[in-house]
Amino acid sequence: MQTLWGSAESAYAISFALEKVDSIELEGFKRFFRDLPVDPYIKGNYRTRRLSRFKIIGNELVKLPHGYLFQSKNYNPLVGGIKREFAELDDAMIELDEFKKLVFEFSHYCKLNPGVEIGVHQIRTSCSPDNFGNPAPEGIHRDGCEFVGIFAVDRENIAGGETHLYVAKKEKPVFNKVLRAGELLLVNDREFFHFTTPIKPLSPGLGTRDVFVLTSPSLLS
Repeated sequence: MQTLWGSAESAYAISFALEKVDSIELEGFKRFFRDLPVDPYIKGNYRTRRLSRFKIIGNELVKLPHGYLFQSKNYNPLVGGIKREFAELDDAMIELDEFKKLVFEFSHYCKLNPGVEIGVHQIRTSCSPDNFGNPAPEGIHRDGCEFVGIFAVDRENIAGGETHLYVAKKEKPVFNKVLRAGELLLVNDREFFHFTTPIKPLSPGLGTRDVFVLTSPSLLS
């Protein structure tokens, strides 16, 4: 893992850092983004999504039982305060060595305690000339966990989708960058707000942005 740019680590864990994860081959992930169910909690049918939660026990990645995602309205004014249910990640994808590498990299770099739950969101945001996509419809926000990781898998025919970090909502971002394939942005959710700008197609037709979002704790129950 090569650090491109980021803040210094504290004795506890990261503040934020951008990593290029060269050890993860992305091609095996791509087919699993093509059949994601539509996120029923967001209007516009431009976001599709799956979600599962895991623990790392020793050298094993253990998938936990199905749960419901819950955030308070303080963190998510758009869909907070309700239990949200999403389809589980595809078992065949979970078995990929590349997937296990991703979760272990997130845990290692954030210095997570053994046995802490990790939520893994698989998200595609789509756009067309008539329907722009919004990766963060809730606006500038925190997720309500301790650590967030955003891992970019693919961008196809899009402009926009620039990720920002803020110390405070009304201040200028302290970080802003379009995440390229293979880059992992790690963020201390207690210290920073985050946001990703809308996407639109570069040329006529569909555009897509594929990411994994990892959270600790999982926010599922």
